[in-house]
Amino acid sequence: MSLTAKLRAAHAADWEAAATHRFVRELCAGTVPTAVMRRYLVQDYQFLDRFVALLGAAIASADSFPARLRLARFLAMITSDENTYFQRCFDALGVPAAERRNPVLTETTIGFQALMKEAADSRSYSRCIAVLLVFEGLYLDWAERHTGPPPPEFIHAEWITLHRNPFFRDFVGWLRAELDRTGPAEEAACGALFGRAVALERRFFDDLYA
Repeated sequence: MSLTAKLRAAHAADWEAAATHRFVRELCAGTVPTAVMRRYLVQDYQFLDRFVALLGAAIASADSFPARLRLARFLAMITSDENTYFQRCFDALGVPAAERRNPVLTETTIGFQALMKEAADSRSYSRCIAVLLVFEGLYLDWAERHTGPPPPEFIHAEWITLHRNPFFRDFVGWLRAELDRTGPAEEAACGALFGRAVALERRFFDDLYA
């Protein structure tokens, strides 16, 4: 069994709970309550700075130029298309500038930031990839389970599209192959980061309805 298959199996309960969460179901149906979607976007946007740093650490520690290019292309998408999506949503939802920049963070959001910093500070390519694979792989999973028509509002529809397209699908497949290639040398450390990331994803969705 590959490393990624072992990690997915070891954390199947949290992964499945996140991929089929009430928030995901309502998002795909276009029925997320406005207050919940606003809360989600405000908190999720606070990942972006640490996420960009994590990608930068992965680029710096990668063991080949093609890997650096692949990650750099994804970084370009995050800092353009995805960042623009958030700003358009904030405008549509009337989120003031202060709340976009410096909201009160949930404990789970703080946990995500700490996890990304830990992985980035390790300067380990495989540990960075392990965290990235959870973040992107879990979102691809729930997005591809959506089989109906897109929701009418762009806030819902574009978030699905950003995580269900050929570029994103290929990138997640590449992350999986990279972790299978490099991760066995640091299996315990990669596994611990992977498990924490999956648990945080589930908790993040749970927090929205708390």
